[in-house]
Amino acid sequence: MLTPYLGSGRLVLKKRTKPVSCQMDDKNAVREVAFRSLEPSSSPSHMRPFTVQASFVIDATELGDLLPLTNTPYVTGFESRKDTGEPSAPEEAQPHNSQAVSICFAVDHIEGEDHTIPKPPNYDFWRARHPDFWGAPLLGLTAPHPRTLEIVAREFTPNPDDDPALVCADQRKSGGDMNLWTFRRIAARANFAPGAYASDICLVNWPMIDYFEQPIIDVPEPEREARLSAAASLSYSMLYYLQTECPRADGKGRGYPGLRLRGDVTGTEHGLAMAPYIRESRRIKAVTTVVEQDLSLEVRGSKGAVRYPDSVGVGMYRIDLHPSTGGDNYIDVACCPFQIPLGALIPLDRPNLLAGCKNIGTTHITNGCYRLHPVEWNIGEAAGLLAAHCLDTGFSPHEVQGRPELFAQFHKLLLREGVETEWPDVSGY
Repeated sequence: MLTPYLGSGRLVLKKRTKPVSCQMDDKNAVREVAFRSLEPSSSPSHMRPFTVQASFVIDATELGDLLPLTNTPYVTGFESRKDTGEPSAPEEAQPHNSQAVSICFAVDHIEGEDHTIPKPPNYDFWRARHPDFWGAPLLGLTAPHPRTLEIVAREFTPNPDDDPALVCADQRKSGGDMNLWTFRRIAARANFAPGAYASDICLVNWPMIDYFEQPIIDVPEPEREARLSAAASLSYSMLYYLQTECPRADGKGRGYPGLRLRGDVTGTEHGLAMAPYIRESRRIKAVTTVVEQDLSLEVRGSKGAVRYPDSVGVGMYRIDLHPSTGGDNYIDVACCPFQIPLGALIPLDRPNLLAGCKNIGTTHITNGCYRLHPVEWNIGEAAGLLAAHCLDTGFSPHEVQGRPELFAQFHKLLLREGVETEWPDVSGY
């Protein structure tokens, strides 16, 4: 889709760059963003910062990096119940209490071969880690159930002789992760011609690799990198545990040395994912803030989620909060199918800055469902279309959101582009 514009020079794509500063004007608009390259290079000119000027700026970074650079008001961690009225919020705000990050990896299993990695330097630390709410050592097959918080042991059976379609259906019914191998299996060899795959491929995105020791938001860059390095060491340690100590389901002792790290699948030489799985970002103080009572099934019941007059998309996922850096266990709340209000993408006092992912106007609680990937992609698409629409019409994002006749024009654009903005009414079926 981008090739014609790249080839003609109308579009320049800069990969592996980081915003380092922003220039604002006297109307609180972002006028210029400076970046530096993260690519290693011996060329001094390649390492120099470069700047981009634009009429509209969309922050689609994983952690909302432009918000502190533009002094845009934002929130992190838990808001207080007195501020949001949310049933699941704590009495006092906890800005440094944010969800775990995970550095995932892919593995397959070749029986009879030994692919054991060297013992990770911090393995003994992680092996001894026993969080109070976990009910077992962190490295193992036992962890809290995300919905009931009951401490349950999972199964782990590489390459089971199963029907993948039936397994997927069963896991959808049961809530999922009781068998860790099939829970995150991304390639089932039974779905391919015999011999095409020597093994299933499993993506390890399990509770046991959730890094909830310390937050990575609003800390100095060296500290953030050290904490992400610790998260990587946890992931390597979980793999080493599986290869050397994990009880085997077949009764043949301990460990699966045939587990093979598949960096070729994740596209890295170190074998882990290219980037950490970030569940929670800085969140703008927005024109509209979505709170738990807007979509909680227990609160809303048969009324369904709040219907927003400025909806730019839809989503459906339970509020699913992983253990957090403040020592909290899972929080799981059933939700109604919900909408994405345009006001949640627009900061209160920045006329040309838009939130383009999970940095929108949610709370710590409602981020637990709006962070779902298809919802994030819908948010990004809506932000891009809004910027283009504002360029075409000369209206500001605040005007488009706040004036019904202007939003109606934008809504027609969304529909033409195939964006669904409401759930179908099935009450008559």
